[in-house]
Parts: sequence; structure tokens; C-alpha cells
Amino acid sequence: MPIVVDIDVMMARRKLTVSRLADYVGISPANLAVLKNGRAKAVRFSTLEALCEVLDCQPGDLLRYVPATDDAELPDAEAPPD
Repeated sequence: MPIVVDIDVMMARRKLTVSRLADYVGISPANLAVLKNGRAKAVRFSTLEALCEVLDCQPGDLLRYVPATDDAELPDAEAPPD
């Protein structure tokens, strides 16, 4: 998946558990686990805002884009040179 979720990195830096962060943010630990493990299909801006406030970070600290590297997905005309 090209979007990588780094909530666990920020949690470790702040020494927060899933249950404590979930309490601070106002979501269930199960929903936070879904977000943290990258299984979420969407995230509400209000949840992202609360995460950033509690973790004292920017959205880019929690989410990052990593382009797919599978050349099979690229059409021949766009394949990178060898």
C-alpha cells in the first residue's frame, strides 16, 4: 500500500500505549489499532487532528506516501530504464 501509517513510531516516541492514546483521542482502542496497523480505508480529519494534538506532531509525521515499486504495474512506455 502506498500510504504508510507511522502512528506506532510517534506512540513509541511519546511512550504511549494504544489504550492510553485511544482514551486521549476519544476513539476505541480497536479503531486506533486499525489505523495504526494501516488497515483503515479512511480517517476523519477530526481524528487526525486529535492524534496530532495529543502526539504533538504534524499529519506528515503520521502518514507518508511511498510509491509502488512493482514495475509490472507500469505500461511498457513508462517503464524505467535499466
